[in-house]
Amino acid sequence: MPAKKPGQSTANNAVQATAKKSASKAAARPGGLAEGDKAPAFKLVRDDGSTIALSDFKGRNLVLYFYPRADTPGCTQEAMDFSRLRSAFDKADTDILGVSADPVAAQAKFKAKHKLGVALGSDESTDMLSAYGAWGEKSLYGRKFLGVIRSTFLIDGKGRIAHVWPSVKVAGHAEEVLAAARALVAP
Repeated sequence: MPAKKPGQSTANNAVQATAKKSASKAAARPGGLAEGDKAPAFKLVRDDGSTIALSDFKGRNLVLYFYPRADTPGCTQEAMDFSRLRSAFDKADTDILGVSADPVAAQAKFKAKHKLGVALGSDESTDMLSAYGAWGEKSLYGRKFLGVIRSTFLIDGKGRIAHVWPSVKVAGHAEEVLAAARALVAP
């Protein structure tokens, strides 16, 4: 076998570089969660006062989207976009749950005011938000504070993360998530 020249890559180096790149990508994602990981279990109170848990979606896909605050412009648009596409998500065997740290009463008011067609969960403790990496330091006009990081997870019917959107821009996002959901059920 010929000697390796300086700067020449080996297959082993390529594998190590790929693993390092994957680890770096996972670390940059919310909570370090990556595609293929088991989704953290949760149990929340939803907008109607009932409880909702990850186990309730067994056998169906779940869009789990995190939004900073009910009834603000970006959050309202995102919720309305997911609501508008709800029947298309149903056809893709996919349920939708929006989660923020708002109290249940604020979630219910938000849902009623905008006639939203998606379930909203309240995580005032931020335990679930933290488990998904959706609670962290934010900055606005030079001021740093803790808050909900707008992000989305597509979880398959087996409870595994199928796709992660770590930093969401609202425009076109629901459509992008729908395409990913459809790909999960495509023959």
